[in-house]
Amino acid sequence: MSTPTSSGTAPLRLGTRGSALATTQSGHVARRLTELLGREVELVRVRTEGDVKTGSLASLGGTGVFVTALREALLQGRCDVAVHSLKDLPTTQPDDLTVVTPEREDPRDALCARDGLTLETLPRGARIGTGSPRRAAQLRAARPDAEVVDIRGNVETRLARALGPDADLDAVVLAYAGLARLERTAVVSEVLDPIVVAPAPGQGALAVEARTADLAPGTVLADAFAALDHRPTRLAVLAERAVLARLEAGCAAPIGALARVDAGELQLAAVVARVDGTEQLRHDAATDLVPDDHAAQDAAALALGVRVAEALLAEGAARLAPLVGGAPEPS
Repeated sequence: MSTPTSSGTAPLRLGTRGSALATTQSGHVARRLTELLGREVELVRVRTEGDVKTGSLASLGGTGVFVTALREALLQGRCDVAVHSLKDLPTTQPDDLTVVTPEREDPRDALCARDGLTLETLPRGARIGTGSPRRAAQLRAARPDAEVVDIRGNVETRLARALGPDADLDAVVLAYAGLARLERTAVVSEVLDPIVVAPAPGQGALAVEARTADLAPGTVLADAFAALDHRPTRLAVLAERAVLARLEAGCAAPIGALARVDAGELQLAAVVARVDGTEQLRHDAATDLVPDDHAAQDAAALALGVRVAEALLAEGAARLAPLVGGAPEPS
């Protein structure tokens, strides 16, 4: 297997899913890598199980359904780097692959409703589409009168369900980050407050992955990966995903988490909800970050996520939600 830095002229091959959203966000990474490496980067489209199968995402076979084929392509040398939506990654990272996190897009969810309506102003009995149990649970809690409809499909297919000429829904909810990357934020009628609908752990962040063996200190690719990694994003998603890992929950479980770095402190809020929306648990906590000590910061972020998860478990989270396994939710 050749290492991606063995030739200064051969293009770096960047593996990506083939959807419009995936290729758009991978294109952003490719342009940045081109700047950092001074070398052409070409996209290699890889079909994943999640792209081929139909049915609800919860039935597709577990966390990683969008990830496995890309990782296989990477390990088999068919690409040199892969780009994932970070929330699709299993919470355990294999030693032979290394991930960095570019700066995160807005992690919140977006309501796309007919006539510019908001979650509060949608009519009684409104039909709201989402393929995410997390979103569904929190939408039902906020609007018990609404009918939440399970939907699938790419971004444009889902938008058409509410905004197209043959619309059969009053609104759909999607990740704001995906709409921003596709330059489709004009369709957003409301960016949902995380207090009302907490985002998925890692939502809005990308994971750029390479073979660990290709990232020896001092190599061009290792330096590029270090430049790509955005420290506040890394710490936030470490904490959020530590909640998932400690709860032993797949990312289709009705769990939201959002962390941010502010004035030397990492703040984290997490929510566990009943799928029917009748009950929710929320816990907030924060930890100080040791300046300029990345290892200590990483450890603090992970410990914060575990602490919040354990508080939720103590309050009865396992009574509300299935906390083993699960499939990824849509963007």
